[in-house]
Amino acid sequence: MRKKLTLVAMSITFLIGSSSMIAAQWIQANGPYGGHINALALSGGNIFAGTNVGVFLSANNGTSWTSVSSGLPGTSAVISLAASGSNIFAGTDASGVFLSTDNGASWTAVNSGLTKTYIVALAIKGGNIYAGTGGGGVFLSTNNGTSWAAINSGLPATVSVYSFAVSGGNVFAGTNSGIFLSANNGTTWTPVNSGLGDTSAMAVNALFVNGGTIFAGTTSGDVFLSTNNGASWNPVDSGLGTPTPVNALAASGGNVFVGTNGSGVFHSVNNGTSWTPVNSGLPVNSFIKSFAVSGGTVFVGTDGGGVFLTPNNGTSWTPVNSGIVNTDVWAFAVIGNNIFSGTYGGGVFLSSNEGASWAPANAGLANVDVWSFFANGNKIFAGTDGGGVFLSANSGASWTAVNSGLPADCSIKALAVLGNNVFAGTYSGAFLSTDSGSDWNPADSGLTSTAVASLAVLGNHVFAGTAGGGLFMSTDTGKSWNLVNFGDTSYYAGFVFSLVVSGGDIFAGTEGDGVFLSKDNGTTWTKVNTGLSNPSVWSLAASGSNIFAGTDHGGVFLTNNGGESWTEVNTGLPPDAEVHSLGVSSTDVFAGPWGFGAWRRPLSEMLGVIHGPHQGILRQSSMTIRLPSGGNHTVAVEFNLAQSDVVVVKIFNLSGKEIASLINARFAPGSYSIPWNIQNLARGCYIVKMQAGSRMFSKNLPIVK
Repeated sequence: MRKKLTLVAMSITFLIGSSSMIAAQWIQANGPYGGHINALALSGGNIFAGTNVGVFLSANNGTSWTSVSSGLPGTSAVISLAASGSNIFAGTDASGVFLSTDNGASWTAVNSGLTKTYIVALAIKGGNIYAGTGGGGVFLSTNNGTSWAAINSGLPATVSVYSFAVSGGNVFAGTNSGIFLSANNGTTWTPVNSGLGDTSAMAVNALFVNGGTIFAGTTSGDVFLSTNNGASWNPVDSGLGTPTPVNALAASGGNVFVGTNGSGVFHSVNNGTSWTPVNSGLPVNSFIKSFAVSGGTVFVGTDGGGVFLTPNNGTSWTPVNSGIVNTDVWAFAVIGNNIFSGTYGGGVFLSSNEGASWAPANAGLANVDVWSFFANGNKIFAGTDGGGVFLSANSGASWTAVNSGLPADCSIKALAVLGNNVFAGTYSGAFLSTDSGSDWNPADSGLTSTAVASLAVLGNHVFAGTAGGGLFMSTDTGKSWNLVNFGDTSYYAGFVFSLVVSGGDIFAGTEGDGVFLSKDNGTTWTKVNTGLSNPSVWSLAASGSNIFAGTDHGGVFLTNNGGESWTEVNTGLPPDAEVHSLGVSSTDVFAGPWGFGAWRRPLSEMLGVIHGPHQGILRQSSMTIRLPSGGNHTVAVEFNLAQSDVVVVKIFNLSGKEIASLINARFAPGSYSIPWNIQNLARGCYIVKMQAGSRMFSKNLPIVK
């Protein structure tokens, strides 16, 4: 049973736990912020963002965001939004429509009559709410979503509706069969495709009305304009460059904006006669999914990079993502106190304070989908999706492409270093550089599968895991490769997506056959899956002899007995977390559950636990500091005790002056946390010292205000 002491003189509340851990769980880090912004909507002074993990709300023009997802299904992404007065409608990719009447504080499913629950588009016209579905055409509600009815007369069977536009008494629907118009609230629809060309070969992703002009954006990359209510359409593509699908359209005054699938934003001041790219400040090759316009401010939602705004019609864009934790973290790397995370759509983020805060570190990075890292001394290599390899020698302050000899548009799935040799794993084979990436050469001899998904080095052995072809090993610096025999004929054993070395052991994680272990440089292998309830292992990381496995919808598992048994260590993580990345610093484990940013857990909470017959017994004492998060002013001094001891915790400034004594008492074995309010403490660096019996612990505590 937990007890609470109040130290009146210090005004400190101190929590004492039993042998169960008070804070023994994963905590979502303060970033990286951003991610997939599928839809944006305005309601008064509020901005709503629909994401893969629910809805976020900003009431201060994007300065900060708060998750408002209570009642929304955790298994569905929000892909469409519409607002009418105090009613906010959210369309999901699997669970239909949800309604909030309290600014997102709560949501209720409103699906009666909906036979299709993939809601791609929403629109409101007076008291009518239109829902465009994937494969089910259009549904209409005239009673605020209480019930719906299909209104598909004139539409092709099983049509998918991707966009709506309302112009006066007319409703336009953009579909995978062109554009349709209803002048009677959806009772009947008529195709209005003159001038669009072959509508069977494109979908109309976006529609927008600007005065008397209707714009249509298509998957073919074309933008069309109609000035006669859709009777005819004309292409207005001048300046749009290489065709890329158009996902979104918006206007602010006389300025029209086009959002594309990989070429960012284009801007027109002459109603589409000509277009100019306006991408300063946006991630490279941005995928634009949504727009919202509030006064003279234009907001854009990207696929991976979060929300950006411009107050100057696209001359420059500024990220406004604080609080939106919806990123896909593909990879982690640690150099000293610097923790790097590689994301989908947001590039590289850097934290120098154990994940308490993150900042973009993308200068010179010409691709923002970062799949892999390798740290080698003070150098860090980043592998991107379609942009090859980038190198930073200054802690991420800037990056330089090092791609000579790599295939064009190369995707780097894995990186590893052996001495002066850098290996890159691609789906076009393995490549080797002997000059820090300045030049690359194929290193494929013997690789019967060239889809290299993972790499690791043990001594002079290089291991390459492939997607479907099994595991290969080279003992001559990549000159030749030999297939490793796992001794398992399972189809899934051929998909080796993760590798990690611990001492003289190497662990291989497969897509559906669990983990294999070799203790003899890859000569023989043993399947080590006891306790591993999810056999699809996307990521592996090691802290000494402790091995962490990130799984597909199974979260994180830990073994500290050489794989003899695994224990689930998921407390605090999102349910069924799909963990594509793991990283270990000197004090913490970091996990990247897909779509939920970065999560952190102190090593001391897990590495002090013995698995097997004595599971749960702490085998070492330790102390960690948890810094404030989420705008609070509380530091937590957390410690584990292997045996009963008198514990003294004090705080000193850099001059050695004691400024606080937090506790001086005897504790039983277990885990404890002391919250300490630092709101009135001056900024600077302090030292936390703990004595537990004869053992001394000391940690620096930086206070930044």
